[in-house]
Amino acid sequence: QVQLVESGGGLVQPGGSLRLSCAASGNIFIIYTMAWYRQAPGKQRELVATITRGGHTNYPESVKGRFTISRDNAKNTVYLQMNSLKPEDAAVYYCNAESNNQYYWGQGTQVTVSS
Repeated sequence: QVQLVESGGGLVQPGGSLRLSCAASGNIFIIYTMAWYRQAPGKQRELVATITRGGHTNYPESVKGRFTISRDNAKNTVYLQMNSLKPEDAAVYYCNAESNNQYYWGQGTQVTVSS
């Protein structure tokens, strides 16, 4: 049993920034890849960023250059720094972690981008 808890969501103006955190707890041996996904109303859940245990990152073109994923392996925590936020970034953001030969999901944190 692994639990993921996201935090840091909220309301920001276009062009603003937010930093999301996701802490894993429970029966953990090693967490391999961690990732952030998002889902806006009426849309499919989409991948935002991934990071391997060694720190290799990947981003889709929609967020590349604006978002940065990072992790602290000692704390089993992954972060998402979001800069230059756009209205289209508004969504519920979900944390994902690969561990114990399974994928785990958090409950999500709401990000609203509005002026």
